[in-house]
Amino acid sequence: MDENWRHLPPPARPIAAAATAAVEAVQRRDAEALADAAGDLAAQDAARSGLILGVAVRLLLEEMHPDGLDGAAVRDVLEHCVRTAATWQPEVDPGVVLVLLAGALGVLAEDDDTPPPKVDELARHAALLLADLLGERPLPPVLTAALAEIERAQLND
Repeated sequence: MDENWRHLPPPARPIAAAATAAVEAVQRRDAEALADAAGDLAAQDAARSGLILGVAVRLLLEEMHPDGLDGAAVRDVLEHCVRTAATWQPEVDPGVVLVLLAGALGVLAEDDDTPPPKVDELARHAALLLADLLGERPLPPVLTAALAEIERAQLND
């Protein structure tokens, strides 16, 4: 899909394009395209891409669990994502997926002495997580909703 991102703010456009390419590569199970797209995503501003993709993950989780998300549901999402990805991405790291989930839910502990995952690992695993949450659905509508939510939050601050 060749998405037109002109409706997005200029700083978000390359993030949306790279994230979409990465998720589509996961949906096709195309390891080479995923590596390329995740590299493009990792090259973007980490704070901006983390915010956008984190909100997208949170929106998808809220959609899947409208009555709230408990620890068992988070564990189920983590396990499903890792098991699905491991069939063709054997180096998938459950710890990185957990960091992404915790960040999206706003429960990431920052005082931990554990070094954070590398940006390229975060980008690849974010694509794996988003694709797992989306199934066969496209990412662009979720990114558009995530950016609208970010804009609303910034206007209300």
